[in-house]
This record gives sequence, C-alpha cells and structure tokens, in this order.
Amino acid sequence: MEFLTNMIILKNDIEIELLKQSNELLSKTHAEIAKNIKPGVKTIKLNKIAEEYIRDNNAKPAFLNYNGYPYTLCISINDVVVHGFPSQYEIKEGDIISIDCGAILNGYVSDSAFTYAVGEVKPNEWELLQTTIEALYKAISVARAGNRIGDIGFTVENHAKMHGFSVVKQMTGHGVGKKLHEDPVVPNYGKKGTGKVIKNGLTIAIEPMINIGKSEIYIDDDGWTTRTIDGSKSAHYELSIAIKNNSPYILSTFDYIYKALEENTNIKAPKINFNIWVQKMY
Repeated sequence: MEFLTNMIILKNDIEIELLKQSNELLSKTHAEIAKNIKPGVKTIKLNKIAEEYIRDNNAKPAFLNYNGYPYTLCISINDVVVHGFPSQYEIKEGDIISIDCGAILNGYVSDSAFTYAVGEVKPNEWELLQTTIEALYKAISVARAGNRIGDIGFTVENHAKMHGFSVVKQMTGHGVGKKLHEDPVVPNYGKKGTGKVIKNGLTIAIEPMINIGKSEIYIDDDGWTTRTIDGSKSAHYELSIAIKNNSPYILSTFDYIYKALEENTNIKAPKINFNIWVQKMY
C-alpha cells in the first residue's frame, strides 16, 4: 500500500478527537471479529462481519478498493506477514491469524491490527506473539515529543533481536489522518536519534511485523499477499496514536478484543498493560 503524501500533517485537538472516534469504532469492529474466530470458520465470513459492522455504524471500510485492494480486512495466516486476502480458507487449530482493519468515520481514518493464536501453538510461536506486542508497546513508549522516528524503529528491532526474531524491513508503519497513509514512514528498524523529530500533533500507526525466521519477504502473484521468504510464521500488531502534551495518546485500543476473548475460548492472545511498559521505560 503506497503513501499518498510527502509532508507531515500535524493535527489539532479537534482533529485528534475525531481520529479517536474513528479508532473507537474500529476497536469495536475488531472485537466483533474476535468473537467469531474459531476452527472451521471461513475467513471470508470474518470479512463480511467487519464490513457490515463498520457500515452499520455510519462509517466506511478504509481498505476496501484502496489502491485496488478488494476486501475490508487483511487476514494474514501463519507465514503471511500482511495483506492476506479473506477467502474460503477454513481456520485451523494451531493457526496464527493476523487481522488488519481500517475504517473511515467523519472523514478520518483509523487503522489497527491484532494477531491471535487459534488453540494451542508451539512455544516459540507464542513467544513470537508476546514479543511482537511487547515491541509495539515499547515503541509507543518512546513516541514522545523531542524524540525521533528512528527511536521507534530501534526499539522494535532491538526487542525482536533480544528474543532471536527478525523484523520485516520492507513494510512499515505510517502517518494517519484524513488519508490511510500519510507521512512519515515509521520503519520497524532504525538508529536512535535519527529520523524526523516527533512533535505534538503527530498522528501515526505503529505496527511491528516480526518473523520467527528470516526477515525477507515476497509477494504472491495476486500482488498483495506478503509472505516470509522461508515459510516461517509472522506476527503483526498495530495501534494508531497521537502525540499530545508531549506524550503518546493511544487512539485505538485492544481492550474490546480482550473482553471478547473472555467468551471465545477458541483463541488466545498475549495481554500487555501499557502503563507497566511506560513505568519500565521512564
């Protein structure tokens, strides 16, 4: 998915709250999806659930027809990193499934992703999920006014490497606002103290994509489905944030997903308390 702007558009408090409303709807959409993930369910059904929920709440799917993408959801299973197509594929025990979704409400775009384990998975696969969500929250912790974009990427890559995993370098996070992809590009690797300065009003989606094996990827003949080069499994978590009062202000949330998982025992996911990570970092 390409970036459509070449300059950072800082948002005022009113715009940030409109983005918050859009992300609130998106977060609830993810919960509706989470309720329905189980072995035997076709992934195209999840796409239908998401699109209907978004439209029923006076919003539009952000991904559908974006640069020709034909679905509301990106559903990426096992070795698929991102941009997997919903299909007739039936979810299986042991699958790792990533759901990426976006919505447009009142002209503002929300974007987030979450990865689930279907039933029991291997210990290193569970560690992959745990490490990836930890990397996300650690990265959010350093997204503060005066720091730089490179600090975010460094934090993600450093945490992944500590656990023996690799980050995908060809796919990145991004700015978000009235367009799905705005400047700046937010890589999952980098050097401390480099890149554009983080300022109040910056709104970005941070989205670590971490692999068990090699970092390299390739794209299927459909032009979208992106896989690990060695067939190893991959995880992807994403939250949209704003920089407000010099600190990260999380626009989307996983709380609704965790609530849904209390009733859906078919799937599991690591749960992180963001405030704990902030305390560790500062």
